[in-house]
Amino acid sequence: MRTRPGICARKRRYASEAEAVAAVLKAAITLRPYRCAICRQYHLTSRTKGMRVLRVERAHPPV
Repeated sequence: MRTRPGICARKRRYASEAEAVAAVLKAAITLRPYRCAICRQYHLTSRTKGMRVLRVERAHPPV
């Protein structure tokens, strides 16, 4: 599924995958970073069906 221009414009952009992953780790819900074909930066999505999900075990919940 490709991101539509209107959706891209509303989403937060991350310049690098590392920044997007850092945001994923802080989130209370399951998110996945992906590179947008429109802006060429990274966005986050909660859609994970059939997708590779970043698995991180958290010893301590985020503060």
